[in-house]
Amino acid sequence: MADQMIFKRCEIKYMLDVTQAELLKKLMNQYMVADEHGVSTICSLYFDTPDHLLIRRSMEHPVYKEKLRLRSYGTADKDTTVFVELKKKYESVVYKRRIAMSEAETERYLSGHEKVKDTQITREIDYCLKNYKDLAPAVLLSYEREAFYAKDDHELRVTFDRNILWRDYDLSLCKGIYGEAVLDKNKVLMVVKC
Repeated sequence: MADQMIFKRCEIKYMLDVTQAELLKKLMNQYMVADEHGVSTICSLYFDTPDHLLIRRSMEHPVYKEKLRLRSYGTADKDTTVFVELKKKYESVVYKRRIAMSEAETERYLSGHEKVKDTQITREIDYCLKNYKDLAPAVLLSYEREAFYAKDDHELRVTFDRNILWRDYDLSLCKGIYGEAVLDKNKVLMVVKC
């Protein structure tokens, strides 16, 4: 699962309070197993145009939308493996493509100063970079995630995200985990993925 670079799935999100989340996790015990990484901190650096075209389109709930982001698990340093991800949604189905490289390599690649291996995924990311003029880091989200998958189907996943923080300054995966809270501390974002 850790090496998966192409995803196609439906995702449904639910807002729960902490008590509901804990009760649900207890009920899930007979059907689901905790992800091997346990609770992990995820950092996602989202790119957008200067006029915020990608987020504006996303908020309009179109039939098709896409976003470009960098993802790390925990705070990165220049040598940490991070993921460049192109996430597309068409008719409620999510398609995610990602490539792995060091954080330093992503800076050079996304700024147009370095080419990477030519693959279908890199061509899709290159097209996105060319299609949306002046894409640049716009917002960083971080959160603690607890993930589970079904005992009889690894493709069915349920995640619980807490302590979701955002910031639109210090836009680097290397700057640490801090920012403004998105949710009340008593809230949990649950996502069912299949």
